[in-house]
Amino acid sequence: MRPCVPIPGFFRDVDFTYAIRKVKELGFDAIETYRWKDLDLEAVRNTCEETGVEFISMCTTEFNMTNPEMRQKWLDGLEESCRAANIAGVKHLITQVGNDTGEDRRYQHDSIMAALKAARPILEDTGVTIMIEPLNTLVNHPGYYLYTSVEAFEIIREVDHPLVKVVYDIYHQQVMEGNIIPNITNNLDCIAHMHAAGHPGRIELQFGENDYKNIFAAIDKAGYKGAVGLEYRPTLGGVESLRKFREIYMSDK
Repeated sequence: MRPCVPIPGFFRDVDFTYAIRKVKELGFDAIETYRWKDLDLEAVRNTCEETGVEFISMCTTEFNMTNPEMRQKWLDGLEESCRAANIAGVKHLITQVGNDTGEDRRYQHDSIMAALKAARPILEDTGVTIMIEPLNTLVNHPGYYLYTSVEAFEIIREVDHPLVKVVYDIYHQQVMEGNIIPNITNNLDCIAHMHAAGHPGRIELQFGENDYKNIFAAIDKAGYKGAVGLEYRPTLGGVESLRKFREIYMSDK
């Protein structure tokens, strides 16, 4: 298991390149972020190369895939984001699929698939992997369309392209469907990245109902080679929370 630090969650109101150096100082070698437009992408890439910290992922600028009328806007945002990812040295982009429009779910499901199939030339040209994200609708994202990993995996297998994958968020799926370890280990072919947080509260992993030591051991045993983003709200303070994470989950590394 390779932990990845989402910079905005742990380092607020500091320069992004300073945060990268701090991440390295704390013993981590992977980061991610969400919005990228305010970043000096070349400076970020240079800092990552200098420190040996990998910039794993960031988000697309557009999130509406359930409505076919918004598809071109999503594709334009994807292309812009892929070009930015190339500058920053990022290989993965996260996209949300958008809210439930009220149309038949099969119609919206097909709209998401059509958007991903239309994205293939952009992805192939830039070498970037796009990752759709199932979210929970019970606590954090009411009205969102894609709330189960089961449907997300169906979409990925139907699209059937190596640059189209899922970011599996353990917190969101604990809220919605549970069955975490089997759902991950039986679908590693569809997963390019993961997120983790303690539930309830979306806080430190050790304060939630999941035994993350067991989860991490299971995904390691299953052969997962990607990263796990620590996408939680640090109640201990950013730096101390990361230090505690290392103490609990990385003491043997």
